[in-house]
Amino acid sequence: MKKVYEYIDRNKDMYIKWLIRLCKQPSIAAQNIGMVETAKIVEEQLSYINAESEQVSTSGNPVVYAEIQGNTKKTLSFYNHYDVQPEDPIELWDSDPFAAEIRNGRIYARGVADNKGALLARICAIHAYQKVYGKLPINVKFIIEGEEEIGSPHLEEFADNHPDKVKADANIWENGMITNDGRLHVTLGVKGMLYVELRVKGASMDVHSMNGAVLENPAWRLVWALNSLKNDKEEVLIEGFYDNIVQPTDEELKLVDELQLNEKDMLEQYELDDFLLNLSGLPLKEKLYMQPTCTICGIESGYTGEGAKTVLPAEAKVKVDFRLVDGQDPQYILEQLRKHLDDRGYDDIEIVTMSPVFASKTDLDADIVKTVIDNVEEIYDMPPYVMRSTAGTGPMYVLSQKFGIPSVGFGVGNEASMVHAPNENIRLKDYVNGIKFAAKVIDEFGK
Repeated sequence: MKKVYEYIDRNKDMYIKWLIRLCKQPSIAAQNIGMVETAKIVEEQLSYINAESEQVSTSGNPVVYAEIQGNTKKTLSFYNHYDVQPEDPIELWDSDPFAAEIRNGRIYARGVADNKGALLARICAIHAYQKVYGKLPINVKFIIEGEEEIGSPHLEEFADNHPDKVKADANIWENGMITNDGRLHVTLGVKGMLYVELRVKGASMDVHSMNGAVLENPAWRLVWALNSLKNDKEEVLIEGFYDNIVQPTDEELKLVDELQLNEKDMLEQYELDDFLLNLSGLPLKEKLYMQPTCTICGIESGYTGEGAKTVLPAEAKVKVDFRLVDGQDPQYILEQLRKHLDDRGYDDIEIVTMSPVFASKTDLDADIVKTVIDNVEEIYDMPPYVMRSTAGTGPMYVLSQKFGIPSVGFGVGNEASMVHAPNENIRLKDYVNGIKFAAKVIDEFGK
């Protein structure tokens, strides 16, 4: 691989330019901004590696799919996404979110860490390998969707309609980061999710708040319903919520214990004094990575503008996400949520469901796991942190575990990448190392 690494070093400026071009193009799925243009750019960049690509239609944004034939029947697929989060609040950015400006060894752009940097690193890795050795040692597939940031609502449609395109011996997932001390995170799973909106309706219109003496207030009703979902010990009170959870093994707990979580930096970043329940050490990491959650994401009702407006709102609604772990079925949790509300007299509360996702985990003994973990040190000079599951969610189950395909994630972001926040960035050295590592994995998996 020495020749491949040398080729990457000689051409790193070109690979950075490729990334800048993709990052300059907005691709905000939530607002349907730039999606068509970005899909075309991704296809163009796939042409640099002689990939046979196409845009596969779904009920939403298309999936950019590509194949490259190698020297064996063995196939490795890459999952990435070309959509990004909205740039708001734009006033907190130090430069234009889509300028892809380079400062102090970092490139700043919305989506550069999540997930355009990792996508381009993989394309560049194949480009370098081909330039040095010609044909790849394995077949490669790219599955690049345009709706990950809105919950991947149509990825399962793609997978179910095109199982031949999903089929692979292993998959490389989009996520992962490098810690402040330079160690790569290798991820072997993600949490699932049930995301719902609860809606309560009262009068046909907002009315004068003096009528609060005799008319029902939807906001109060929603607050009381929410108060029944979780107690102050952070325990979810929905019957059956914890029943089917697969408890972590001793080996999995050991992996969690070995993870670095810089508690002081994390608290300082968010300007907080302590974590929930005053947790620290292993209990904190277990709760973050291995336990389910119930989170109020946003509440809307009545008047919240400047000054006073004495109204009794006609409607109240809240968005709630449940992060789920291995063994929890989002459909079952939804049914139990409905029953929980009905049993407490809240049968009038409407539940709108958004993109339920199963948790997923890859077998620790899978070949691709060994391939990735055993070769990290050659590029990063340190062994990786192995994450049994991330604290976040992604559609890994839909493309991997559902089809019996093992999946491993690694990326090019870092602990200060500000993912989903203003000034999103990656370090250029991490991007170059990400190209080298993707090339190394392709080479070793081929063996």
